[in-house]
Formats: sequence, C-alpha cells, structure tokens
Amino acid sequence: MTSTRSTEIPDLPGLDPSLHRTAEVRDHTGELRQWHLLDSGPWLAERGISPRGTLLAVHGNPTWSFLFRSLVREDIPWRLIAVDQLEMGYSERTGLKRRYQDRITDLSLLTDALSLHGPVVTVGHDWGGLISTGWALDNRHDVVGMILTNTGVHQQIEEALPRALQLATTPGFRTASTSLTDAFLRTTLALSKPALPREVQDAYLAPYRTRARRRGIDQFVADIPAAADHPSRPTLERVAEGLTELRVPTLLAWGPRDITFSDRFLRDLIERVPHADVHRFEGASHLVWEDADVAGLVARWLETTFGTAEEPRTEAPSWRPVSAYAEEVPAAPIGESIARLAADPVHAHQAAVVELGADDDGSREISWSLLHRRVEDIAAGLLGHGVLPGDRVSLLITPGADLTGVLYACFRIGAVAVVADAGLGTQGLTRAVIGSHIDWLIGIPKALVGARAMGWPGRRLSVEQLPTVDRVALGVETSIAELARSGALQRELGAPLDVPHPDPDSDAAVLFTSGSTGPAKGAVMTHRQLSAMFAAVGDTLDLAPERGLVAGFATFALLGPALGAPTVVPDMDITRPGELTAPALAAAIGALGRPAVFTAPAALRNILDTAGQLDAEGRAAMAGAASFFSAGAPIPAHLLRGLADLMPEAKALTPYGMTECLAVAAIDLEGIDAAGEGSGVCVGAPVPRVEIAIAAMDDEGRTTGEITEAAGERGEILVRAPHVRDRYLMLWGTTHTSMRFEGWHATGDVGHLDEAGRLWVEGRAAHVLATADGLFTPVQVEEAAEAVPTVRRAGAAVVGPRGTQQVVVILETEEGHRPGKAARPRPAATSLQEAVRRSVRERAGVEVVAVFVTRCLPTDIRHNSKIDRAALSRWAEQTLRGERAESL
Repeated sequence: MTSTRSTEIPDLPGLDPSLHRTAEVRDHTGELRQWHLLDSGPWLAERGISPRGTLLAVHGNPTWSFLFRSLVREDIPWRLIAVDQLEMGYSERTGLKRRYQDRITDLSLLTDALSLHGPVVTVGHDWGGLISTGWALDNRHDVVGMILTNTGVHQQIEEALPRALQLATTPGFRTASTSLTDAFLRTTLALSKPALPREVQDAYLAPYRTRARRRGIDQFVADIPAAADHPSRPTLERVAEGLTELRVPTLLAWGPRDITFSDRFLRDLIERVPHADVHRFEGASHLVWEDADVAGLVARWLETTFGTAEEPRTEAPSWRPVSAYAEEVPAAPIGESIARLAADPVHAHQAAVVELGADDDGSREISWSLLHRRVEDIAAGLLGHGVLPGDRVSLLITPGADLTGVLYACFRIGAVAVVADAGLGTQGLTRAVIGSHIDWLIGIPKALVGARAMGWPGRRLSVEQLPTVDRVALGVETSIAELARSGALQRELGAPLDVPHPDPDSDAAVLFTSGSTGPAKGAVMTHRQLSAMFAAVGDTLDLAPERGLVAGFATFALLGPALGAPTVVPDMDITRPGELTAPALAAAIGALGRPAVFTAPAALRNILDTAGQLDAEGRAAMAGAASFFSAGAPIPAHLLRGLADLMPEAKALTPYGMTECLAVAAIDLEGIDAAGEGSGVCVGAPVPRVEIAIAAMDDEGRTTGEITEAAGERGEILVRAPHVRDRYLMLWGTTHTSMRFEGWHATGDVGHLDEAGRLWVEGRAAHVLATADGLFTPVQVEEAAEAVPTVRRAGAAVVGPRGTQQVVVILETEEGHRPGKAARPRPAATSLQEAVRRSVRERAGVEVVAVFVTRCLPTDIRHNSKIDRAALSRWAEQTLRGERAESL
C-alpha cells in the first residue's frame, strides 16, 4: 500500500490529505485493481495514540469514503480503514458489472492484502452495510463488533421496494438518473435538512463528474435484489440469515427521515440482532453521518464497549439501571388496587372514573367493580385477538374510562403501553408513534384518520365499533368494544382470564417527555419501576379512595386507578392545559367533593385570571378542595399564594419531578415561606426513597465528574430512586449520557442544595449562561426581570461563544400578553428596558445587553410552561447580527 496525494483529489473539507492511500490488489477475477482508501494509522502514530483495533468502514451508493472522515479524531483510538469500493469514489473504474457477492469477495481480498487482522469493528452505511456484514460473516474470527447506519440487510419478496427505489430501479429512468446525469447523487445530497454546506456537497460530487465515473452508481442500483430470481438474491438471503448468528456487540445508528431505508429496515435489523444498541437521531435523514454527530456516538460506544488501548475490556460491560442502585420497593402488579377495591364491599360501587359531559345529566360514573370487569374483559379480548406480551401498543384515546380500561388491560397481559399524548403536537406525536416501532395502535376515529393519513405503523383497533365502510377505509381490524364483548363471553362460559402477571422487570410502558428541550424522548419503565412510581406519587400526595383526583393535566389521570383514587378530567383542551379555566376546574372538583387537584403550571395564571367567572356554586366547589399541587416546572410562591382565596382549605404542594422520575422532591407553601428567598425556585426535600446530589460544573457550565451534596454547590441535579426510568427507547447515546455518573440519573436541570437539604432548581443545564463575569442560571435572570411590576414572564437568552456570552431578555408583559399567538419580538420601551436592566443587575449581578417584548414566549405544548430558551437564543443571535429572524 502506498501513500497518495493524486492531483485528481482536491482539498476537501474536514479531510486530512495525509489519510489518502492506494493499494493494488487482485479482485475476484484475478486482475490487479487499484483501490483508494483512507487510513488513519499514521495519523494516530504521529499523535502517540496506540490503536485499540481497526474500524473497517464501507460506504454505500452514491457516496465514497469521505463519508467517514469524522471517525478520525483523538477520542477514537482505532485505526480507520475506509475504502472506496471498486467503480466508486477514487478507486479504479474497471468496466466490470460487480454483483453483491463479488463486492464481498473483493473486500476480503483487499483486507487480506492489507494484512488486516482483529480486533476489527465493521462500519457500514447503505449498501456498505450489506457488504460489511457479508465481510464480517466471512471473517468472523477477526470481528469483535459491528456498526450499521441507514442500511437494510433484507427485503421480503412480497414487500414493495420503497417508492424512491421503485423509481430509481425503473430501467429507463435508472440510467438517466444515475450515470447519464448526476441527478441520483444530487437528490441524495438534497435529503439533508438543513442543506449540507456547498463545499461538502462538492466533495461528494468530486469523484463523479463524468458519466464514465458514475457507472458504478448505476450498477449498484441495478444490483438491488428485490426479485426472487435476481442474481444477488441468494447472497442477500445468506447474509440476512447469517447476521442472526453473529453475537458481537453491535451499534445501530439511524436517521429516521430516510425515504429509502425507513424504520421498517431498522426494525428488521433489531429483530435479527436483538442485543444491538440503538440510537435514532430524530431529524436526520439518509446521510446520517452528515446530519448528526454519529462519530461522537461511536466514540462513546467504542470506549464503553471495548475500553481503551491502555485499559481494554475483555467482556461486554454490565448494565444496571439507576433503579437497581436505589432502595428496593416491593413490586405489586400494576392495577392491583382496581381488583382490590372492586372486591371491597365498601368501595366496589363507588366511582373510580368520572366523565364530565358524557351523558345528558352532564357526567357518567364508572365504579371500581365495573372498571375491574372492563379491564379483565378487554385483556381477554386483546389476548384472543393476538396481542402478545411485549407487543408495543400505542394508545391514542381521550382520557376517561376507555383509556383507563385499555391501559390497565395492557398492563395486565404484559403488552407495553406507548403513551404519547396529543399534548406533543401533531409532529411530535407522529415522531413518537413511528419511532416507538409499535405493533398495535388503538385510537378514537380522529386518531385513526391521522394514522392513516400519516402512514403510522401498527395493526389498528378502534375504541368503539365503526361502520363497515369506515373500518375498511381506516384499516381497522376490530374494536375494543367487540373485544370486550368477546372477553366477557369467555368469562360467562367459565374461562376467566388466566394468565400470569408480567415479570416485574419486563417493560410496562413507554412514556414520552414533553419535548421542551428537543424531540420528545420515550422513557421506558418496567413494571417494577412503574409500580414504584405510583407508590412515590401516592405517598407524596396522600391519595386514597376517600380523596379523588382532579387531573388538570390529562396524562396524570392514568395514575388515579393505580393509586386507588377516583379520577376526573376537567372539561378542557388536553393539548392546551394552560387554558384550563376556573369554572371548568370548579365543575371537576364538585364532581368528587373534596379531591386533590393537579394542574399544569401554566394553568395557574389562567385559573386566577378567570376566577371572576365563578358563580356561588363554583366558588363553593373550589373551596372544598383538600389539596392542590402542580408539577412540570417549578412554581413560584406568589402563584401558589394567589390560589389561597380560591381554595382556602387546600394544602398547596408543588412536587418536582420529570417523566423519567415523576416524584423527586416536594414542598408546601409553608415550606416555601420557611426557605425564604434564594437563587432559583425551592422545590423542597427529597420524597421518600429518593436521593439527590449535585454534579459540579466548571467555568463553562460543563460537569466535572465530581458529585457533591454540599450546600450551595451549583451544578447538574442528579437523582437516584426506585422509580427512575429504565432507559430511553432507541436512544443509546442519550441513555448513556444521562447515566454517566454510575448509579445516578442526570436530570439536565441545574440547581443546588441548601443547608436544610432542600433542592433549589435554577433552570436547564443546557441553558446555563457562561458569561465573562461567570456562570449564571436562566432562572436568576428571569426572576430578577419578573420583579419589574409590568412584566408577566421573562425568558433569558444568550448570544456569543461560551465563556463570553452576553445576556438578552425577552418579556411577556401584562398588557401585551396573548396566549398562543406567535409574533416577532420588538424592542421594549426605553423605560422598561432600563427597569429590567437595573433589576437584573442588582438582583442577579448580570448585565443585560438588550430587552425585547413579545406577545407570548415559546413553550412546550404539553405543559405550556417550559420556556424554549434555545429558540430565544437563536432568535436573539440572528436579530443582533442584523438578520431577519422568524417569529417565535
């Protein structure tokens, strides 16, 4: 092998010219052929890095080895050998038609000539995934791992090719788009959003400037073995079957916005390699290596899996969820309280679920006895229809008796409930449903119409029985109503539901986060963890059958039955919990008598703003509330005090938690008063069985690795509890990052503990302001700005590089506030700017460079309360550069 710096290879962005190599090797025909490849061996040696092994990277169609340039970095101590396949990139154009098996053989002959021996981790993309897997099967004695990205190792004969490939493989169109022109290549490059930089696009185009140099692209498309009689079909079947036998550590990194290798190909790979670590990069497309930091993921995965050259791992690392380090809670079957209360003569006929507006009289009550029968009937019907333990079931049902019955039926039989609510918005809900790889979708008609229109996966069941024409049009197999009748008939015939309760450590649910800091993440909870979460919430809120639950945040209604608490959801738009009104809340409270009340944080202001609409009956109902609590974002004390007149007998409690660990800390109004003023919002002491610590930060807001419980030490909040989520669904990198401190869940929130052990939350760690004057949290700035009388709410943004960032404040004012109305912020009046600057300077010690006002700050859809500070910073950066920024 020789070093090369051929004049035909231009300078390319991000690619060190010293990496270029050529090698003359005989191919499967016996003829000498010249290969071009990237070799990082000398690059590592210059830096004194001893390689742990070799990454053998194989590109697909229509790219070349340039795709893998990001794998050359000091935190990847592995020698990279990234080849240009023959007829592709800067390798030789031989004029031969190469089939799939030929390419596997040619690659093996090359690696033999290079004396490439283990440990080898193969890396493949697109066609390179198929070829590198074939090489791995033929050289398994050298292979210790595999990395596959946006590829597919199998295509069922009866399955249609993806539409993009159907068009590309059309004989007349194929050659015209692949070799006569560069349309196929340019279309591939155009899939990335935002668009790839022009110099990167030019780098991919560089080896393919003429028709003669593009014939390999045409050959690859022609070799797609979709038909049973295709010459490459036997090789495809051999490799696909052989992959199931490989037991080496495997990483699957995926861009789900791929019009060719969609999630169905990822799902096929997961079924063939069930032990694989999986990470889906939401928003990334086919060229996932360009659209996301795949190399960063690979660096972490290689170190975690294989160690370093100095400290190699000899066996796969053990993995323990955070909950395994916490105090153990006896695991009771989820829904056990429903059966217990149904069997109790005192409670059997009392309300378990109240639906407002269901009947002409305004409400409908479902007793514990009826709910239990309903759960058992649906469970039996689901099993009879083919829903199996472990199947993922997306529930797109309005909160109420139907959702409760289906959810707890899934828990009963061991199906995994995927809870992605309408509060995520249409795009967020679509990403969640598709990304969960669901087996079944159970929904109301509106959800089923959306599923059909958007191509959501899964076999479909409706809640109520639909007319035949609708059922056929929506692809619905049957209804929950019919399945419940079938299950009830089985019970009447003496065949009760006789299946064991699920294993406590099996998956129970996938609960999606709000998406306030990026795409919503699916937090996987086992039955043991979910049961512990119910216990933590019940203990914190003191819920019982005698005290019902008004769930002003719809998904919280799902907790009621597990806690043995009658539940009602107020009359409200569940996608906009911040618009809950005082009259609607009063009606829900009145339906239960003296319940506990839960609302989203953003609802508090609206409840107070609409209190004047209450009549005497409504005020009496509100006064009967026994307790009030709100979670999702820290609640300032002045808002809790504002509710005292409406609910004078209610104990005001603000728990702190998150989807991943619903109850972490809690504090009542008396506790807030006792804590006094401080930096951030005091959320109280840990609830039972929860431990809290702080990961210290450096001057630029990065965690240092030191864990402390010292008072006043600001850093990322760490949590340990038996109800911390098991993992994030198909987000290996995110799971790894959140568990980088062994035995702790890193929350992504920043705060500190005080002398009394109380936790103060100061915002998101990603939003910490790293200024020239030091680190500041966004809450410090926002609280200071909100101290100005006319300011309703403030959002802190930053511009500039970390360490010298400057602070911008964007305000909602009492006069100009318009909920949900997007607008372009405008400079605040001079007097308001001066007041905000002075308040922030005096209270937080921060200089503010600009102050703007807007109708409504951008927040997450679910809670309507978590300010999107990243969006504020992007807007401020563009605006202060003189660019025209979009509305917030």
